[in-house]
Amino acid sequence: MSALNNFATHILSSPSKKSLQEHRKTQTFSINFSPPSTIQNSPKTPSRISLVCPINAVTEDREAEAIQENEKKESNGTEIVEIKNSLLSILLDKDRFFNAAIVLGAGTLAITKLLTIDHEYWHGWTLYEILRYAPEHNWIAYEEALKANPVLAKMAISGIVYSLGDWIAQCYEGKPLLEFDRTRMFRSGLVGFSLHGSLSHYYYQFCEALFPSNDWWVVPAKVAFDQTIWAAIWNSIYFVVLGFLRLESAANIFGELRTTFWPMLTAGWKLWPFAHLITYGVIPLEQRLLWVDCVELVWVTILSTYSNEKSEARISEESSSKLPED
Repeated sequence: MSALNNFATHILSSPSKKSLQEHRKTQTFSINFSPPSTIQNSPKTPSRISLVCPINAVTEDREAEAIQENEKKESNGTEIVEIKNSLLSILLDKDRFFNAAIVLGAGTLAITKLLTIDHEYWHGWTLYEILRYAPEHNWIAYEEALKANPVLAKMAISGIVYSLGDWIAQCYEGKPLLEFDRTRMFRSGLVGFSLHGSLSHYYYQFCEALFPSNDWWVVPAKVAFDQTIWAAIWNSIYFVVLGFLRLESAANIFGELRTTFWPMLTAGWKLWPFAHLITYGVIPLEQRLLWVDCVELVWVTILSTYSNEKSEARISEESSSKLPED
């Protein structure tokens, strides 16, 4: 009888251990997403799986939605950048077209005016005769224009020179030949036409009246007066008028003038004293402005750079500060 009890106890005890082990296995696989065949052996695992799986699914959905939103933002950002680049390229193409038209039109007009001075006498002329007499006859026409209306003739020359000088300044600053700022060039030409030509006409007459002697010291005295009093006055006029034409405030204009006044004045001392030895020592009074305007092609490049670099840097900083942050 005792043997039967031991045998029954051994038989009954082993299945319970096996079922316990299987139950533990099903609990372990339920956390690690066990296969369906193992899950069905345990009655408690479906409830746990039904809780774990929906939470993971919701988390994955949220992550997928966040990724999709980021992809949409990135795609929208790239589309905006592409639209801006395309619009900028269109605007640059239009600017190049208008600039090329201006350069081509002005160059064609100038060459036509210079070469057709003797158009009434061209019949039967050779190319050598045209090139031989055209410069001489253009000079005669210029002298006649000076006699007829000296102030207007000098204003026209200064306007052309100051426009070309600003164009050279922009090219020197790194802009391509046909991507120059037309408004900036027009402002510089307007100042040269309206102020430099007329004021220089009366200044050279005043300088002759101030130093009427023909002694040796007159030429150095005129150069010194030119490069101190007159240079300071004209540089300030040019800087201030350009600032007002750019619609800047008076505080910004005069603040920048204070910082650039001395560098502009000393920069002129590297060029003008040598040029003005010829101006006041060799060139006649009525022809001085033409000579000075030829040298102005170099000087306006310096003057325009000094006048525009600070304002353009400030405008670019203000525009960049107004852009929305990412």
